[in-house]
Order: sequence, then C-alpha cells, then structure tokens
Amino acid sequence: MPPSVVVFDVNETLLDIGSIAPLFADLFGSEGVLREWFGQLITYSMTVTLTGEYVDFSTLGQGVLRMVADIHGVDITENDAASLKSAMLTMPAHPDVAAGLTELRANGFRLVTLTNSPPSEGASPLENAGLAGFFEQQLTVDFCRAFKPAPAVYRHVCEVLDVAPGDCMMVAAHVWDLLGAQHVGFSSALITRPGNRPLPVGDQPTLVARDLRELAGKLASRPR
Repeated sequence: MPPSVVVFDVNETLLDIGSIAPLFADLFGSEGVLREWFGQLITYSMTVTLTGEYVDFSTLGQGVLRMVADIHGVDITENDAASLKSAMLTMPAHPDVAAGLTELRANGFRLVTLTNSPPSEGASPLENAGLAGFFEQQLTVDFCRAFKPAPAVYRHVCEVLDVAPGDCMMVAAHVWDLLGAQHVGFSSALITRPGNRPLPVGDQPTLVARDLRELAGKLASRPR
C-alpha cells in the first residue's frame, strides 16, 4: 500500500546544492570541493550525533568549511563563511520539484519536510525557493538534537503528525537517509540526483525515481 504521508529531505533532494559550486570555485579554484565539503559535513553530522556533541548544521557546516580550507591551504574569512551560510539559505529548487509536488498533493498525499538544517531566523530555504506552500509541516532535526539517520528524528515526525511509521514514505537523494527511515518502519524512495545511486548492499529503497515527477507517477499508479 502507498503511504499517506510523504516526508522529503530538503538539501539536494528538493534544493540544488550545485548552485553553490561557484562559491567553492572562487575559494578553492575547483567546484569539485563542494562534494568534498558536503561529504565531510554529513560524516561529521553523524559523528556529533553518535558522540552526543550536537551543534546545529549551519555551525557545523562552517566549521567543516574551515577544516577543508586548512587541508587545501586556503584562508577562509568570516565573510566567506557568511557567504556559504547565505548560499545554503537561497538554493533554488530542482526544475522537476514544483510539478512533482503539485501532482502528489493533487493525489491526496500529505507532504512534509525533514531536514538536518536548523530553523531559520528569517525566511526558510523552502520559502526562498517558493516551495513552502506545498508542505503542511517543515520539520528539522534540531528538536531532537540529533542528525539523520538517527531513529529519533523519524519517530519525531510520526509524533508530530500523529501517524504510524508505516503511513510514511521518506524521499531523499541519499541512501543513508533512507536507511534510517526504513529502520523505524518507513517505506522509502530514492531520487537519483547527480552523484546519487542505490547502494547494492542491505535493504533497498521501496521505489527509485529519477525525479519527483517520476515518483509522483509511480505512487499514483499504486492501488490505495
């Protein structure tokens, strides 16, 4: 049976982190350092969760930027770190996202987000990208003081929405996010954004789709 609630990761799944690559080209002389930074950010988000030393994703991201800069022998200023923070708040949506969300909502699915990013003091990244109106809740891991894929963050979604894990599908471009959701009983859908593919080890996603329009079509075709 398809889910009644579709829970979306935000960074890279809905919003295009490739849009901040020019910043890394300016700082490091290579847009490819973006992937190095993001991979290290995810690694250390999991590390601080396991060690109980939680700091918010934005603070951690700026710290990892300084670490990567030190590795590359590059000097990072306060303005550089602030530019990264601003860029993360203003990433555009992938071109398929609005159409896919429109179709999912028209088919009666409840739509929420679950992001590692902390609550914003001003407009949220989803508001800046013109997507906030699609979602009944914009949830962050900050309440749990643990990052995905910690089980507590997915259980928190169920508590807030008063639903069972089996009612929820986690949608993400990252297998590690889906594995966390599957562990607590969610179904899952992998969106194969550039650089992201299924891991041929362990539990597999319930669905795999190239983008949100394809996901919406696959969910619409399943009996309810």
